[in-house]
Amino acid sequence: MKKHSQKPIVHITDPEIERYAEGMTTPESSAIQNIVDSSDRELEYIDMLSGKLVGQLLKTLIRISNARRVLEIGSFTGYSAITMAEALGDDGEVITIEYNERHQQLSEAHFAKYDTKKKIRLLKGDARKLVDKLEGTFDLVFLDADKISYSLYYDKVLPKLKQGGLIIADNALWGGTVLSPDDSKSQAIAAFNTKVAEDERVEQVLLPVRDGINIIRKK
Repeated sequence: MKKHSQKPIVHITDPEIERYAEGMTTPESSAIQNIVDSSDRELEYIDMLSGKLVGQLLKTLIRISNARRVLEIGSFTGYSAITMAEALGDDGEVITIEYNERHQQLSEAHFAKYDTKKKIRLLKGDARKLVDKLEGTFDLVFLDADKISYSLYYDKVLPKLKQGGLIIADNALWGGTVLSPDDSKSQAIAAFNTKVAEDERVEQVLLPVRDGINIIRKK
């Protein structure tokens, strides 16, 4: 898998331990493996893919919470949307929002090929505007988009989340830089984590899985 060369690499988990954990985790479906291969061919960097551990964690959380309606902010090439759709029942729905036009094209092609039960709806545009237009409540929100806007997205989706619903924020440790944030993205992620920790409307656990997963439950 090609990595973005400009992003600092911090091994949050010992690499051998992470490889072992992946080996002991339920394998990805053939559709997901094909999306990884396709993304690798089409894009220069694909380290924005959620990855096996995060993907299986999403599936597990959807299944144990009986989630039926899911919102994703940040589709990239469709890996996580397809993964979550696989965990939903036949009446489930994933609404995913993507701003980048190239990523829209790739995720749309993957959805057409692998979303055989048509559970996924792709919205193209700025999530900061589109979220406000969404009606109804969601059982689970997966946040994996523009890191600068994490706090803004949080403020927008929390009122649309059912009581007991989950927000899953990826990259919550941002390569370990949240310990001493000195750039706009690490500062934004650190501020988001603090905001969540101080919010009495929720309870949360920040897990050092891959690049950090903040699991937030609305009380």
